Amino acid sequence: MSQKEHWNNAYTDKSVNELGWFQQNPEPSMGLIRSVNLSRYAEILDVGAGASSLIEHLLEDGFQNITVNDISTVALDTLCEALGKEECNVEWMPDDIVAPTVLKELPLIDLWHDRAVLHFFTEDKDQLTYFNLLKQKVKSKGYVIIAAFAIGGAEKCSGLPVLQYNHEMLSQRLGFDFELKEAIDFTFVNPKGDERPYIYTLYQRK
Repeated sequence: MSQKEHWNNAYTDKSVNELGWFQQNPEPSMGLIRSVNLSRYAEILDVGAGASSLIEHLLEDGFQNITVNDISTVALDTLCEALGKEECNVEWMPDDIVAPTVLKELPLIDLWHDRAVLHFFTEDKDQLTYFNLLKQKVKSKGYVIIAAFAIGGAEKCSGLPVLQYNHEMLSQRLGFDFELKEAIDFTFVNPKGDERPYIYTLYQRK
C-alpha cells in the first residue's frame, strides 16, 4: 500500500476525533505562533495538516495567507468541509512532502509548521528531502515549528514506525542558519487517554 493510500484509509475508517493524533486544542503550537507576533498577512504553511484544528484557530486569529498541505486528499476534503465558509483564506495543497511537486512552486514562507509529520520519515533520503524543502522555502528571519515524538516515547503511530527526536537532533538537521528559540517537552493525551511525549521546537532563520 502506498503512503497516500494508507493515509486516505486512515481518514476514511474513523471519524476525525477518534484518530490517535487528533488534538482538539492545538497547543503548544498556537502559543508558539502567537509568541512571534507574525503579521496577519504572513505566509504560513502547515505541512501534513490532516484534519487539524490548528487551521480554524489561525483563521480565528485573523491570518490571511494559510497553505494547508497533506498527502491525503480525504483529510483535506474533511478539513475543508469542517471549516465551511472560513476556508476562503486557505490554499489547499495536496502533495507528498518527501516527493514534492506543487510544494516546490510555493512562494517563500514566514512560518513552517509541522506537528507529527517529520517523525514518520525513518529513511535518510526522506529526511533529506524534507529538510531541503524547508530550507528552500523559509524566508530569512522566518520561523519553523516542528513537533515530533520525543525520545523514549511512542515507537509507532497509525501502524507505522516512527523516529523519535530531541531538540539537539532537530538543530543538527536544520544547521547553523536556524536558531533555536524555544524547546518544550509536552505530553499529548490522545483520544483513547494514552500519553504521548512530544518535543515541540521553535526556530528562527538567521
